[in-house]
Amino acid sequence: MTFPTHRPRRLRRNELIRSMVRETRLSTDALIYPMFVCPGEKVRIEVGSMPGIHQQSVDQIVEECREVEQLGVPAVILFGLPEQKDERGTEAAAAHGAVQRAIAAIRRAQLKLLVVTDVCLCEYTSHGHCGVVQEGAILNDPTLEILAEAALSHARAGADIVAPSDMMDGRVGAIRRKLDQHGFAPVAILAYAAKYCSGFYGPFREAAQSAPQFGDRRSYQMDPANAREALKEVALDLDEGADMVMVKPALPYLDIIRAVRERFDVPVAAYNVSGEYAMVKAAARNGWVDEQRVVLEILTGIKRAGADIVLTYHAKDVARWLKVC
Repeated sequence: MTFPTHRPRRLRRNELIRSMVRETRLSTDALIYPMFVCPGEKVRIEVGSMPGIHQQSVDQIVEECREVEQLGVPAVILFGLPEQKDERGTEAAAAHGAVQRAIAAIRRAQLKLLVVTDVCLCEYTSHGHCGVVQEGAILNDPTLEILAEAALSHARAGADIVAPSDMMDGRVGAIRRKLDQHGFAPVAILAYAAKYCSGFYGPFREAAQSAPQFGDRRSYQMDPANAREALKEVALDLDEGADMVMVKPALPYLDIIRAVRERFDVPVAAYNVSGEYAMVKAAARNGWVDEQRVVLEILTGIKRAGADIVLTYHAKDVARWLKVC
């Protein structure tokens, strides 16, 4: 067949036709909204590098969760800031910790939200690393029990899903065993399976107060140059009992999302991380981009690459925009 038999523009002629043949559809059903819980009461402090995102005490978190529920976003993921940090990040597993109290408060409020919790030590350790440190080295195996205890404390508080983000080898298996041993077999694990050592995490480290005090995280987070290794990491986490897997960050790793989607028949999540969010916000505030159009295009691209679930700080705005559309 030759021109003019095939005219692809026929199916782009107006919005009704475009909508009918659209291959990838973005909806609030696929979104998880990240939130930062801190100690205290009536605390709500905007993160300087992340306009619209706040460090909040439990009472304020519950109020924003009401808004999230009303907007139709089905899930939140909670990150905690401790009252005190120490070398081993012990407050990560404390029953009175900010995350644990926030989970319980959301449950008492009877909100129809899935509660996902980040399981890591970087916010809780005095050195800012995701594991136990000895003589400047991050120790893998001694970290696993602390992570498992933290996950168990989240499950006891009422979490639906725990999401280990530390990138220690074997942590999914350690968490699964701990949960099962204590009667929490129904609690799912969303593993940060392919988490790269990325420059896009800067604003998050301000929000979570989790910047490492020495060195970097290259000995445990993935090398950005590696793709095949990501598939190995995903396979290992699934073998250890992960129910869902995540690629983080999203935008520089769309190829990894696609590769994971094609190789594994499990739900795939992608994290549209803080640096990606901050760049769009900064450009929009300067009038350089149309924020709504760019955000919807970015999230559609992440979905098109193969993500079933997207963690994004844009979730509330997207919910509002999609309702208008």
